[in-house]
Amino acid sequence: MKKNCLLLVSLFLLVWQVQAQQVPDTLSATLEGYEYPFEVLYFNVELEGRQYKMAYMDVPPAKEVPQAPTVLLLHGKNFFGAYWRQTIAYLAENGYRVVVPDQIGFGKSDKPEINYTFHQLAQNTRELLKRLGVEKVAVVGHSMGGMLATRFALMYPDITSKLVLENPIGLEDYRRIVPFKSMQELYEAELKQTAAAIKRYHQTYYTSWAPPYDEWVQVPAAQINHPEYPKVAKISALTYSMIYQQPVVYEFTDVRVPTLLVIGQEDRTIVGKGFIEDKQMLQQYGQYPQLGKRTARAIPGAKLVELQKVGHIPHLEATERFHKELLQFLKKEQD
Repeated sequence: MKKNCLLLVSLFLLVWQVQAQQVPDTLSATLEGYEYPFEVLYFNVELEGRQYKMAYMDVPPAKEVPQAPTVLLLHGKNFFGAYWRQTIAYLAENGYRVVVPDQIGFGKSDKPEINYTFHQLAQNTRELLKRLGVEKVAVVGHSMGGMLATRFALMYPDITSKLVLENPIGLEDYRRIVPFKSMQELYEAELKQTAAAIKRYHQTYYTSWAPPYDEWVQVPAAQINHPEYPKVAKISALTYSMIYQQPVVYEFTDVRVPTLLVIGQEDRTIVGKGFIEDKQMLQQYGQYPQLGKRTARAIPGAKLVELQKVGHIPHLEATERFHKELLQFLKKEQD
């Protein structure tokens, strides 16, 4: 019976590994009508005196690997759990349980107008893991998820077995680079978003465009067409402010868990780049080849993997290379 269950899981993973999701023309704030690659469950969190739903996927391993850790995948700001589709399948096929939350304010989770902090998002995630009975976790964070993963590892080193940072943002202090914008200015800028503008921004993530990337543009573009878009725009402004005002760059030296940095060398991401008027500054900052090396020196014992001719999202642009490095790191000195 157990073998049959594992076989079904394996076949299910194989289907979802190659199948992209059709995106409706219009999507609500919580993406009703857009299917995730695996079953979406919900966990209630209390924030500022009210209950909100936090969406997540909890994918079992397709085979038994003794003492393989649970892997936690944390998404970036302009993304949500579904873009980990291939990585979830790969990890599950290799014997790992995979937990993939949509943080409050993102994806299928509720989008309250609250004070967003990385500390609170980390605590929400910790409470989810408690509910799921996860006592040790390897934390993998991409982009904004890298900032959150770092905060999680700093707050909960006892349950963080390993830390993987995939082209994380926050490797420099954006307050020293990008002009301050009020919440109203940020909100108004988000309200002006268009599908074309979203695609232009996403194109900066990769060295060259490929059709599978269209899905990650189509989802936020479809939200623009929905009456709830002002709510989405407001939360986007609030979470931008969280990134801007809560740097982690000064705390990398305090990380005390085994850490892997995977850095696409063509990445030039600066959060708030469009607000910078002095374009010469763009040549000085957002230089991930240098930022990766500097961060690896700051985190005690960190391993740095530099992926040539790869941009901001290695798990989408260089999937096999990213998975190879990730699996090798997870297996190393596995208890």
